[in-house]
Amino acid sequence: MLRRLAQARGVDLTVVVEGAHRLPELAGAEIVRAADWETGPGASLRAGLAALPDGATHALVVLADGPTLDPRAVERLLEHRDDGEVLAATYDGTRSHPVLLARATWGDIPDEGGRALDPRLVDCSDLEPPGDVDYPST
Repeated sequence: MLRRLAQARGVDLTVVVEGAHRLPELAGAEIVRAADWETGPGASLRAGLAALPDGATHALVVLADGPTLDPRAVERLLEHRDDGEVLAATYDGTRSHPVLLARATWGDIPDEGGRALDPRLVDCSDLEPPGDVDYPST
């Protein structure tokens, strides 16, 4: 996942959030801890956002269990960054990742996480979806 993300143009810093399980050191990424991870996915998202520099205007959110993330989906969302405060990639009409959050939204992240936010959808149907190792394909 980190290799695919590093291939995308426009990503300056990679922050990985750990919760219930400690992560090993990851080359090219800053690891931050979500001490209150048990309150929901929003806790992890808020921890990651808090680790970003003051000058950051947007945060790109991807899930670590999406092994086939296409770097072009990242670039596509970044190209549309001025189209809305919350953007989400869609693949054949299904909302997925990546998600792009403007700084103005960072204080509004509920415990349910980014899924509770109403995004402007960016079509990425011509790209391979990021996948989800929690739900292996059959």
